[in-house]
Formats: sequence, C-alpha cells, structure tokens
Amino acid sequence: MAVLSVSRRTVTRSVRALGVVSATAALALGAAGNAAACNINEFSAEAKCDGDKGVITVTDVDPAGVPATVTVFLQNNGADIEKIGEQVVRGSKEGTTITFEEDWKPNAEYRIHVTAKPFVDEDIKPNLITPSTPCKEDEESPSPEPTPSEETSAPAEESEEPTPAPSESESESAAPPADTSDNAPSPAGESNLAETGANSNTGLIAGVAAALVALGGGAVFFGMRRRGANSQR
Repeated sequence: MAVLSVSRRTVTRSVRALGVVSATAALALGAAGNAAACNINEFSAEAKCDGDKGVITVTDVDPAGVPATVTVFLQNNGADIEKIGEQVVRGSKEGTTITFEEDWKPNAEYRIHVTAKPFVDEDIKPNLITPSTPCKEDEESPSPEPTPSEETSAPAEESEEPTPAPSESESESAAPPADTSDNAPSPAGESNLAETGANSNTGLIAGVAAALVALGGGAVFFGMRRRGANSQR
C-alpha cells in the first residue's frame, strides 16, 4: 500500500511538472508567434515615378499575411495637411506592394501609418521624403526665331518698309564716273577769271593800281603846268 501511494504521488508530481513546462512553452511560442505575425519593421515605403507622374508604394513582407491598413498623410512642418489615401495589404514572404497615386513634389514629406491590430498601430519611421528631382521636368518652349521677313520689315503702324540697301555689285555699277573737270584744261579767260576770283590778294592789287594811276595823273598834270609856264616865258 505504501509503495502504491508513493508511486501515485510521483506520477502526480511529474504530471504537474509537465503541465507547467507545457504551459510555459505554449506561452513562449504564443509570444514568439505574435511577434513574428506582424511587425512595423516589415513595412517599407518609397516615392517613385510612374512615367511623368509620381506614386508612393508601401511593401509588406509579413509572412503570416496579417491584414494591415496603411494610411498616407502629406505633412508640412510636422503636421498632417492632407490625407492621400488608405488601403489594406496582406503581406507575404516575397513581399506585397500597394501603390498610392500621388503626384508628389520634390522634397515633400509624408507620414505613413500602419494598423494591424492587435500587433501594429504606429508609423513607419522615419517619414518618407520624396526625391529632389521631379518626375517631369518643366520644359520652357523656346521662342520662335523671327523669319527674314520679320527681321527686315517693321509694322505698318510704326514706319514704312525700309528700302533694301543695294548690293556691292549694284553700288559699284551705279556709281557715277569720276569727276575729271579738275584735270581737263579750261579756256584762258575762264582760267584767269577763276584765278583772279580765287586769289585772296585781289583787293590789295587793285588798291596799289589805283594809287599808281593817281600818282601818274598827278605827275602828268604837274608836268603840263610846268611846260605851259615855260612856254609863256
């Protein structure tokens, strides 16, 4: 009887010990399973270009495939100013990606929140900053070059059309013959008249000639008087 009682106690203790060990293992496995079920580190976000438009993608690599709600907010100075969109994603070992159509601006900031209760309820850190280069460059159309007619003609309201300048060959052919009047001999009279008129000493010569004429006349007058006086004697 005593031996049977001891054996029952031993078995009971062993069963209790095994139950404690099993419960502990189950709790550990449950905690590990919950930790592996969904984690914020399994989510990543990226700003990309889809042609000329921008998009924001979020990838979930949760192998358990726990449904998670992803919400994207546009931020400015640390505050949400616009809700871009919200989608549900089921992760996979290879990764499941969802896309938000958002024509983002360079260096814009977005906050991305993930909710997968009871595992995750937080933001992807750090916030998403878009690239400094836009998906589509602003191309300034160059101004059209003026046509030759526009360059040479002016509006009718302002002025008349300018007469086109003659070409070099036309100017040479239309040039008048060289003036040879200076080299051609002129008649004697015209030459004397030209020289007399052109001489700057004409007035002086005329004055001297008049003085000489006056002196000659006086000499003749006095000579005639003397000759008359001598004849009377």
